[in-house]
Amino acid sequence: MDERKLYAQMKENVLAGADHTRELSNSELKACIEKELQSRDKEKLFSFEKRRQYADSLFASFRRYGVLQELMEDEAVTEILVNGPMHIFYEKAGKLHCFEKTFSGEEELEDLIQTICAGGNRMVNEASPIVDTRLPDGSRVNIVLKPVSLDGASISIRKFSKEPMHMAALLSYGSLSKEISLFLEKLVIAGYNIFVSGGTSSGKTTFLNALSEYIPKEERVITIEDSAELQLNGIANLIRLETRMSGFEGVSPIGIRDLIKTALRMRPDRLIVGECRGAEAIDLLSANNTGHSGSLGTGHANSAYDMINRLETMVLMGMDLPIVAIQGQIVSGIDLFIHLGRMRDKSRKVLEIAELDQVVDGKIRLNVLYRFAETGEKGGKIQGEWKKTGDLLHREKWEAAGF
Repeated sequence: MDERKLYAQMKENVLAGADHTRELSNSELKACIEKELQSRDKEKLFSFEKRRQYADSLFASFRRYGVLQELMEDEAVTEILVNGPMHIFYEKAGKLHCFEKTFSGEEELEDLIQTICAGGNRMVNEASPIVDTRLPDGSRVNIVLKPVSLDGASISIRKFSKEPMHMAALLSYGSLSKEISLFLEKLVIAGYNIFVSGGTSSGKTTFLNALSEYIPKEERVITIEDSAELQLNGIANLIRLETRMSGFEGVSPIGIRDLIKTALRMRPDRLIVGECRGAEAIDLLSANNTGHSGSLGTGHANSAYDMINRLETMVLMGMDLPIVAIQGQIVSGIDLFIHLGRMRDKSRKVLEIAELDQVVDGKIRLNVLYRFAETGEKGGKIQGEWKKTGDLLHREKWEAAGF
């Protein structure tokens, strides 16, 4: 018998033999699986190793992540990509590999998808075939079902480290220099509003986590995210808010804009918005301009100047304002951009730190403070240095903090 068919048949038999009037404990589930495997012993199908593999796989399919469990447990794997039940890929050390295992069929893949969505308080079906959610460890998940995904359900998992990221680790990876880390520490303590920009997989969320260790421990922090991914360092007075999708009968959606508005009534010292994608930009800027210094946020962009253009566009999604008024809100609401990039060697680095200065001839002018300059390659790794290209112009917060 084909291995996939055998696996599917055994899983069906375990389900049929289980007590459905209550939830089984792990030991009871393992006993059910063992009973099924013993019934197969007379067929002489399994070696000891094969029997163990089937036992682990069956247990994982009910309690964990099925065939993906091995990849989920591998700390070196950073992304898992499922293209239908027969094609699984994963990223390791910056390179994509094809996984040798597959799902037994569409049904097993669908079961895993529903388990993931239920754990993240999300719903996905043919009527609403796209969902963003997270795993209990904070890993980011995107799911797309048929008919939108033509070749079967798609899962994209961006794994995060189980331990919060610290600036010391980024320094060891060569993502920034010691001088820059000390400079950023003072900026965060002084309450500068900082926006982290970068392309996909450039490390924006990771960098935001590392920046958070500089927030004074006595402050009250509220995070606002589509799917809660941030792992902030050592903040006791922390409130984490997450959006809610519609879909269930009688359940209305709660978006980023709603959460920002309610967060302002919760006496925050700082707001952290996981990612700005649309009209919520106007609410974040408004909050920053009403006395909430030290706010942090992220957004997708190819450069610091591109981030300005994107913010202008996002504000226009939420409110029809003259561009001059929008630029004024941006300049007064954001103090600095930190732009990140993923290099050719797959390393992630701070490419630029720029201060927002003023509007000149209809454009927001940036004062670039640090810029990464490549000097060559060595052993396949990009070499370079961070050059200081300017001095901080707006020093009111800096001096008020005693620096």
